[in-house]
Amino acid sequence: MDTMRTTPRWLNLLFILCLLMPVFFLLTMPGGTMMGGIFWFWMILLLCFWMMGSMTATDREADDGERPRHKIRMLSTEEQPSIIRRVMDVRLATENHGVSVFRGPLLEPADQALNDLQKEFEGRNIPLIQEDDELGNSIILMPQSVEQAVLGKPTRPWIHWLLFGLTFLTTTWAGAMHQGVNLVQEPGSLVVGLPYSIGLMLILGVHELGHYFMAKRHGINVTPPFFIPVPFALGTFGAFIQMKSPTKDRRSLFDVAVAGPIAGLVIAIPALLIGLQSSQVLSPGAAVADGGHSFMHGTSVGSSLLFAMLSKAVLGGELQYGYMLQLSPLAFAGWLGLLVTALNLLPVGQLDGGHMARAMFGRRIGETISSVAMWSLFLLAIFVWPGLMLWAIIVYFIAGRGTPPLNDITPISNGRRWVGYATFLILAMILIPLPHAFWQAAEIYCPYL
Repeated sequence: MDTMRTTPRWLNLLFILCLLMPVFFLLTMPGGTMMGGIFWFWMILLLCFWMMGSMTATDREADDGERPRHKIRMLSTEEQPSIIRRVMDVRLATENHGVSVFRGPLLEPADQALNDLQKEFEGRNIPLIQEDDELGNSIILMPQSVEQAVLGKPTRPWIHWLLFGLTFLTTTWAGAMHQGVNLVQEPGSLVVGLPYSIGLMLILGVHELGHYFMAKRHGINVTPPFFIPVPFALGTFGAFIQMKSPTKDRRSLFDVAVAGPIAGLVIAIPALLIGLQSSQVLSPGAAVADGGHSFMHGTSVGSSLLFAMLSKAVLGGELQYGYMLQLSPLAFAGWLGLLVTALNLLPVGQLDGGHMARAMFGRRIGETISSVAMWSLFLLAIFVWPGLMLWAIIVYFIAGRGTPPLNDITPISNGRRWVGYATFLILAMILIPLPHAFWQAAEIYCPYL
């Protein structure tokens, strides 16, 4: 008899305590800051991550323990479904753990083959059509119970709202701290952190809602956004949604991936343009107005081609060669939105850019691009900007291989391909500094000099 395992309530409570522990630690430190206790703060944070990782690993081990172990065995011609032999010239067929794999060239277009297989195996198996490096293509038949086990996990709205509320608090805390205001000592100054918090939460939320609604449009089962609160630095590590069912083909994979960054930029760029109007232009040698708190130092306009263009469009003649910008809280949220968008657009693994690269170029080329981009990010962190190292580590751990689309063969349309090129161009404009040839014409600071 099949039974549904549920996570014990005490384990859920322990998971929540792990999320809250760094916040409690931060608030109980002398003065409410990390200074003087940074070592213990990081130790507790690492302990929390280790505990959460151990809990999820325990779940996986329990699942593995319940799953029967079988050896890979060859399937004879008689054991191969007739529909498989009709859509594929089967050269090799195997079965393992109830998953059947048939390898060989397709006898009809992948879209038609997938539709035929879905009609034949509806309610019993989930068919996937993938690239095969040796025999052309492969058809994978997965038991329906695999998808039902994922879809059967209930969505708990209170978890999403709890994480949203915590992230709002931590980003408000961070926004106030960036301006030298400690909300523990001055709780009445909460409004000081709101421009940064609201701006950043809007950018992250709209980004994830772009994924969410596009996934719903393609009939993909997804969760609401999970926000990640962090009680230091920026106040958050971003947000994400979880896809509970696979995409049908490369087209839907591309649409869901590209919708998030475009939606996020629709908020990030106006937030930056509005925030720049209240930002302060710093002449060479000028003192920072807030006394040098955190991220309110002067910002090199020429550090990003897109940022330089937007800054010059708003400030015009006020921004001269050698000048820098002291960003207002809203402008900093917009600038951070550009950075988050760029990181998501990196063509690595399960990041948006990784899904786009796979949809545009296929599995093999996509994986090659992913490896090159991942190593490039680490090299940039080591030799160009050490601040990228934390993000590189986060990307390395979260950007593993995702579930491929059911039809991983049929290419995307030329229109989608050009949208992809344009989006990667935006990535380049965010990451590439203002070139030498343009700095004098724009009359703004060039980081190469």
